[in-house]
Formats: sequence, C-alpha cells, structure tokens
Amino acid sequence: MKNLIIVVLAVICTTACKDKEDKTELKDQTINIESKTWWKEGVLYQIYPQSFKDSDGDGFGDFKGVIEKLDYLESLGITMVWMNPFFESPLVDNGYDVSNYRAIHPRYGTMEDFENMLAGMKSRGIKFVLDVVVNHSSNEHDWFKQASSSRENEYYNYYHWWPAEKGEPPHRHSLFDPEGGWDYVEATNAYYLHTFAEAQPDLNWENPNVRQEVYDIMKFWAKKGVDGFRMDAFQFASKDTSYPEFPEGHEKDFIKWYAMRPQLHEYLNEMYKEVMEPYNVFAVAEGAGTTLQDAHDLVDEDRKELQTAYHFEYVDMARTTEGYTLKQFKEVFTKWDKAFSEKGWLAIFLSNHDNSRLVNRFGNPRPEFRTVSTQMLNTFLLSMRGTPYTYYGDELGMTNIDMPTIKEYVDVAALGEYQRAKANGGDLDEFMKQLNYNSRENSRTPMQWNDEKNAGFSTGNPWKKVNENFTNINVAAQNKDPNSVLNHFRKMVKLRNENKIMVYGDYQLLDEDNNETYAFTRTLDGRELLILLNFTDHDSKIDFPETKKIEATLINNYNSLSNNNGIVTLKPYQAVISELNE
Repeated sequence: MKNLIIVVLAVICTTACKDKEDKTELKDQTINIESKTWWKEGVLYQIYPQSFKDSDGDGFGDFKGVIEKLDYLESLGITMVWMNPFFESPLVDNGYDVSNYRAIHPRYGTMEDFENMLAGMKSRGIKFVLDVVVNHSSNEHDWFKQASSSRENEYYNYYHWWPAEKGEPPHRHSLFDPEGGWDYVEATNAYYLHTFAEAQPDLNWENPNVRQEVYDIMKFWAKKGVDGFRMDAFQFASKDTSYPEFPEGHEKDFIKWYAMRPQLHEYLNEMYKEVMEPYNVFAVAEGAGTTLQDAHDLVDEDRKELQTAYHFEYVDMARTTEGYTLKQFKEVFTKWDKAFSEKGWLAIFLSNHDNSRLVNRFGNPRPEFRTVSTQMLNTFLLSMRGTPYTYYGDELGMTNIDMPTIKEYVDVAALGEYQRAKANGGDLDEFMKQLNYNSRENSRTPMQWNDEKNAGFSTGNPWKKVNENFTNINVAAQNKDPNSVLNHFRKMVKLRNENKIMVYGDYQLLDEDNNETYAFTRTLDGRELLILLNFTDHDSKIDFPETKKIEATLINNYNSLSNNNGIVTLKPYQAVISELNE
C-alpha cells in the first residue's frame, strides 16, 4: 500500500528457442543449501481482488471470480498468491482501513466463499499469503469507537493519544493527510495519531493487549489454512510514546524518524513465538528500514522474527518520468544480493499495488517494444536469487492508463498529495504529469481477460475504467500466441521451478560498466547459467569470456541469438538464458 514507502513485485517473458540442445528439463544437481523451504523456492503472484474478476456483475472483483480463474493461476506455474485486504472496511483506502479483522467485506463474498477459494488453491499446489493491516485500524473499528468515547474506556490505550490540555501535539507527518498526523476527538479532549489517512488511526503496539489481539487474529486465519502473512506498513508499528519533538523538515527522511524502532524486534520475536513457529507459517513485512543491517535484523534466521526482506530501493529507482539508469539498476540489485548471499532472504520485485505498471517504469510501453521489454524484465526477475513477486497483469504486459486530470482519481494518497502540492503553491501541471505516470491507480485497472465488453472483467459497470488497450492486451489473445508475454512467463516460471540453480545459485555480475546490457551468472555445484539482458531499444554487442562458453539456450524471447565466435549481438530488449560449458 503506501505511496511514499512504496514497495514492490515482478513478472516474466516470452518465446522459446528451439535449439537442438535445449535443456529446459535439466535435472537439478545436489544442493548444499541449509534451510531450503517452499517460500524460498516458490513464485508469488499478487492479486488485487477488486480488480481481478467480477462474478456477479456489481463491478467489483470477488472470491468467486478468483475461483473461476483458479485453472488460469495454475497454468502460470505460480506457487503462492498474496491477496490485498478483503476484510470488512469502510474502504477509505481500498481495504487498508480494517473495521473487522475476522469478517469478509460483502463486496468479496462470504467466509464460505473464501474457504472454497482457499481449498481450490491448495488442491492446485498454491499457498495463500494474507495481507495483515495492523499498524493501524479503521476509525470504524469497534476498538476505536470505544477508545474515542472516553479516556476511561479500556480501549483508549489501544491507540496513540495526545491530551489537549498539554497544548498542541508535536508535529507528525502523515503520508496521506496534508494537515498532519494528529486529529482531535471532542469526547476524549485528545488528539489521536494517524501515519496515513485520518480514517486510519495508528494502533498502540506498546500495549501488550494490542499485540495479543493481533496474534489472535493471525492465529484465526492460520487455523483456516493461510500459509503466510504480509505485514502492511509494519516498520512503523512501534512509536516513542513520549512523542518528542522532531526537527523541522524531518519528513524528508521519513523512514529514519518514523520506522524501525528497536522495540519492533521484541514484538516480532514475540509474534514469531506466538504465531510463526507453532503454525509453521512465514511472514514478510512491507519495508526493511534504511540500511542493509536493518533488513538483516528483521529476517536473518537466527533472529526468529520475519523470513523475507521486502525493501523499496528497487522501485524507488523509477519514481518520476526521468526514469533510471542501468548502472543504478545493476548497483542496487547487486548490492542487495551480495549482502544476502549467505544469510537472510529477499523478495525480488519491480511492481505492486502501490506503483504504476512494470513496463511503463522499467521497460518500453511503445507498441513495437512492449512485448519484448516486458519479457526481458520478467526474465530478469525470475532469474535472480530471492523469491520473485509478480503483480497481476504483468504476466501480460498490462500498461498504465492515461488519467491527466485530478477529477479522475479516487485514491486517497493521490488526492492527499494533490492537496499538499496545491497548498504549497507547487506547479500543478508538473504534479499531474508525474501523477499520471507514477500513480498507483495505474496498477489497479481491471484485469484484461479478453476483447469482449469490459475486457471480460465484469458484465456490469467496473469500479475503475478498463484500459482502452484491452482489445490487444488480454489473456485470450496471448494464450493463442506462442510468442506472447504470457506464454514466455509460463515457460520462465517452469524453468525456475525445475532448476534450483535459479533459486539458490550464486549470483555474479559481469561487464558492470556496460550501460546497455545487464549480464550475470548463476552458479551451483559446478553448473553455470549465463543471463544476458538488453535494456535498450537497439542492438547491443557483448564480448567477454563467458559468452564464448555458451553451450545451449534455455530461454530466449526472440527466435534466434546472434553469436559470432563468442561475440553476441542482442536485439532490442532481448533476454537470453544459456547453459555454459565447463
């Protein structure tokens, strides 16, 4: 969720080279890796439920819609599904404002529908990851209703308050509210804290009763068969309840001042003992602090806290229309891989529900390059060490939707940012240009299933406008095309699932100063793969020792590879994985 903390997921590409020495089915060699586990070896697919498939014509996706598409999910080869929140909620922030953690919002169906969906996934070998929103609740949650009735109420200390008799509370920045992070309640004569929207009061994790409530909620879902938890905005959960003054302008370094307090580790260790260990589930928290050590402190196995680091440096590279450089891209991924080569585990992603579309930010959405550049990006994501996260629609190369005026936006984050820019006298034309490019609403358009009405998403009026390019970009058309983004994605997932070298193999960056291509190897037990990726819209030559050892092509998003005695010429956005001889 959260626009300023952004986070982020990943996908994959197209066609196969019919090389006579094709070795897609190569068996894995012995893996001398400790702590092998399903959540390291899996491929995760993220579903934004109200945009995936509508079964009843009300314009919103639902559980029965997902059930209709379970065979599709199985066909992708993915092994995990993370679904954004579907709890009871007033939907100020599309479900990230929860009013009942044990109830389903009627929009998505019933508890029985959820259980049927979960059973359908399990029967297809797909695990389920629940999005848990417990940095804050909705102001419509019964806890907050009671808390805001009186300071004497037992739930008052479930939230953070500043008594009005002490004067104005110390300034706290709100990511969604341009007026700041405190709001007044007359009945308590006190201000409550909200890091996000006014309707999302922060829970007081320093209160052990709150923590136990959360653990009980997690146990409730674990008993239903949930396999893992994604902890939304969790790096902000712990607060200094003395509420000291922060220096002016501190919000420009938001994570430093608002995240990763030392007490958070105590709470995560407590959660591990209460939930993770006894129920054999895993957890990943949105955000990983500001340093590599912060991330290790969250996920190293001996810490007994979380299991996967989900940091934001990947997606922060392409935050504006200025884009990113390949040098920066290589540096970020290589730095994190090196830091986690021996301990800890990473989520690998470039997109999610808080960012605009993968191909617009990191590839090339022009019609002549959209397919190959999306394939190239997805090949990269599925080739890296760590658990790859793919966001729905990125397996098709779905693109941004043009929304040039603020009246077209419904997202609380976009509207808050617009009001902040307006109040600060900013250039609103430039603001709208950037918002049109990077708004998270770009990633929430309905899934494009076919070229029929509303892209086959709904028989009714969709909650959000369908992208006009659905007649060309859709599942039905790509199913028929062996060279489509979708079919390349399937082949790439299959390669990863069948070759543990893609999961556990050592990563080595090659030709690091090349500004056009990204080349690296994955090595395990004497076996070596070479991954070559052209990040440009023109041909690019590569010539280094590893290219002279190419033996067989495993993946290629073109029909051929130009290799003249080890001098390889990659076509625009070409992505190739090759087996190397010894």
